Amino acid sequence: MLNALEVVTTVVVGVMVGVEFSVAFVMSRILNALPEDSGQLGHAHGGRMLGAVMPVWYIGSLVLVGIWAIAGRHHHGTGLVVTAAGLLILSVIMSLLLLVPIANRGKTWTPDNRPADWKQQLNRWERYHYIRVAVIIAAFALLVTALS
Repeated sequence: MLNALEVVTTVVVGVMVGVEFSVAFVMSRILNALPEDSGQLGHAHGGRMLGAVMPVWYIGSLVLVGIWAIAGRHHHGTGLVVTAAGLLILSVIMSLLLLVPIANRGKTWTPDNRPADWKQQLNRWERYHYIRVAVIIAAFALLVTALS
């Protein structure tokens, strides 16, 4: 049963990492290259859509890693799993303190109501997001290493 938990957890965290990596290095570039107001509207829609899904995914991933750490506490690699959990906690804290406030504002913006500094706010969100992606990639790498 522990092996199944390890694999499911690693896959769930890995897919989350893939989505966030894609947002950082693919979707943002596509949206930023769109003409006129299309990019800003796309970012707002993405914020609404992913803003509804990602909190559940982040917390669910953290819960799965926590269960793995507890269930496998006497197995090799538990320290790696606990460290991965710590990194996922850091990613949630970063999200709540740094990214979510900007995203919550951004998902309500339209060309008619966006603030003058909307591009700077979006750039700040992207910089924080790059750091968060690095943190969750590190957590994923630790989980993969703990499997062996």
